[in-house]
Amino acid sequence: MPWRRIRRLRQTCRRDTMWRLSKILFGMKPVAIFRHSPAEGPGYFATFLDRHSVPWQLIAVDGGAVVPVDPGDFSGLALMGGPMSANDALPWIGQELSLIRAAAARDIPLLGHCLGGQLMAKALGAAVTRNPVKEIGWGEVRVLNNPMAHNWLGELPGFLSFQWHGETFGLPAGATLIMESSHCRHQAFALGPHLGMQCHVEMTGAMIRRWNRQWAAENAAPGPSVQTPAQMEEGLEQRLAALRVAADRLYTRWMAGLKFA
Repeated sequence: MPWRRIRRLRQTCRRDTMWRLSKILFGMKPVAIFRHSPAEGPGYFATFLDRHSVPWQLIAVDGGAVVPVDPGDFSGLALMGGPMSANDALPWIGQELSLIRAAAARDIPLLGHCLGGQLMAKALGAAVTRNPVKEIGWGEVRVLNNPMAHNWLGELPGFLSFQWHGETFGLPAGATLIMESSHCRHQAFALGPHLGMQCHVEMTGAMIRRWNRQWAAENAAPGPSVQTPAQMEEGLEQRLAALRVAADRLYTRWMAGLKFA
């Protein structure tokens, strides 16, 4: 191996070691990940955080975990998906809405996936309503041509993302729409350090196969916006590898705003 490559590897290892030690020595705050359904965990997002040595804490709301009151205990808040509606009268939904508002007031980064994005939008004053159609399966998401979109995704024009939703969010005041699809106009919004997504960039193969076991319960006829389980699992690993290119860009940009101290 050429000496230059060896030196670069040593430098990389030293940076990674110092990054890990700084977390241990200075007690960097974890990212709080809110899970609302056993089948809708952090998936690839947790893998991304682990790869970057970012500490995280799972708050399994579906298992009865108490929703924290103080967002200052965490470097950021990530909200995952779930089969319920952001408009449901569930006690923990009201608690999470209050927590989201408190985090936004202190610029503690928020990250929402599907239901998580809808909870963010609702907490910040936008409506969550029924989408014109259910959107289930793989679909092209277009990155809009505006400065905020470029800030989050660079020059990426679009990507094939995973969808599983029947509702959609409006845009909170001051937010910028950065992604759209043919079947759902509001795919993602950015507001300062916060990112709310309708699509699922956190997917893994195991998650998709598990969700597909509940496909019949959706009572949605296959069509332009709804795929069958066989269609969703075709070329799965290649699709996931491509999805992670976009996920890495979004998560890297979001990670830059974390408040560890």
